[in-house]
Amino acid sequence: MSIASVFCSRMPMVVLTAMVVAGCSGDLLPSASIDGENTVNAIRPSQDVGQGRAMRAASSNSTGYPAGDAPLTTAGGNAYPVEAGPVASQSDGRLQMIDSDEALGASQASAAGGTLRLPDEGVNMDAGLGVQPIQGLAEAQAAEIAEGNATQVVVDGIGTDAPQQLGRPVSMPMTEGATEVGRSAPGRRAAPVEEEQKVAFIPRFNDPMAVPEVHGGMPASEKACRQRLQRLGVQFRDIPTISKNRSCGIPYPIELQGLSGGIQIRPAAQVNCQITEAFAKWVKNELAPSARLRYLSGVRSIHQMSSYSCRTMNSQSGAAMSEHAKGNAIDVGKIVLNNGKEILIRKKGFFAFREKGLLKAVRTDSCKYFTTVLGPGSDRFHKDHFHFDLRMRKSGYRHCSL
Repeated sequence: MSIASVFCSRMPMVVLTAMVVAGCSGDLLPSASIDGENTVNAIRPSQDVGQGRAMRAASSNSTGYPAGDAPLTTAGGNAYPVEAGPVASQSDGRLQMIDSDEALGASQASAAGGTLRLPDEGVNMDAGLGVQPIQGLAEAQAAEIAEGNATQVVVDGIGTDAPQQLGRPVSMPMTEGATEVGRSAPGRRAAPVEEEQKVAFIPRFNDPMAVPEVHGGMPASEKACRQRLQRLGVQFRDIPTISKNRSCGIPYPIELQGLSGGIQIRPAAQVNCQITEAFAKWVKNELAPSARLRYLSGVRSIHQMSSYSCRTMNSQSGAAMSEHAKGNAIDVGKIVLNNGKEILIRKKGFFAFREKGLLKAVRTDSCKYFTTVLGPGSDRFHKDHFHFDLRMRKSGYRHCSL
C-alpha cells in the first residue's frame, strides 16, 4: 500500500479530531435555560476577560446579589426575596465567606424580607420564655449597700483621708447547731453541758470483756476464763495491768472478792484468772463439803495472807522468783465457818481430831487442783498457812506436802 493511499484513508479521522478540539476551546456560555442570568450559578464566557474584570470592579461598590423583586433563586418553585443590604463582595472580587460577620449580618434577614434589627437594650430571653428575672449576687449586694442594710461592713472613701462606714451590718441569728456546741442564740439560754461527753463514733468500753483483741483487748483465753468464773459464782472485778519489771507483774489481773455460796475473801486478793479458777473449784468441790461434814456448818470467809507480791521464793536472796510475783499463787491463813468457828492453819494438838481431819483433807484434795501445795509440816516457811500455786514444770510434776 502506498503512502498516498494511507494518508487518504486516515484524513477523515484527523479532521474529526481537529473539530472536537476547536469546539472545546470555543465559547463556554451555556444555554439561558439552565438558571438564568440573575443566579450565582451563571457562567460567563471565558473570552470576555476584560468585561469580567470591569464587572468585579463595579461590584466592589454595589451589592453582591441583585436586589429588587426578582427572587434569588427559583429552585424547587419557592422564591426567597431579600432586602437589599450591605452585602458587598471583597475588594478582590471574591464573594464573602459564608460564616463571616458581613455574610451573617445579611443572612439574619427575616422571612418577611426585612433586615434583623436588635434592640438597644438587648434581647430579654427571660421575658420571652416567661421566666421571672433572677437577681445576681452583685446586684443583691449593690441593693443592700444602697439601702444601708448590708450583712457585711461597708466602708466608703477608701484611699482618702476620711473613710467612713456606711450603715450597720445586719445581725444574723444563731442556728440551732450553734446552741448545741455551747453557743447560745440571742435571747436564749445555753443548754447545760453534760458533765461527761462521749466522743462521737468512738465506742467507749467500760467492760474490758467488750474490747476486741485487735484493739488491745484481752485475749480470747482470758475472756473464756472469766466466763467460767461467772458460771462458778465468783465475785471479782478486772483491775489495771500490774507491771513492775520483767520478772514481776500480771498482764490481766483480777481482784478476787468472793466465791460461790457467799464465801468472802478477806482481804480481796490480786491474782490472775487461772489461779482464781482453780481456787474457786477447790473451795466449792472440796473445802465447803469437808467443813459441812465435820462441823455441820458452811464456810463464811477465807482469810488470805498473800496474793500478788514481787519477791523470790520464801523471800530468800538469790532464790528463783516466786509464783506470787506473777499473781499465780495464794496463801490461806484462816478459815471461818458460819457458826463462828475459826480454824487457824497451823499444827494441831493431839485431841484436835476434827481440825486435823479438815487440814488433812485440804492437803489431799487440793493437790487435784494445784501443782504446788505447801503447809504446816512442809518447812519452817509454811508453818502458819497453806500455799497454793500453779507453777508449770517441764516434767508435769506436782509437789504436794502430805
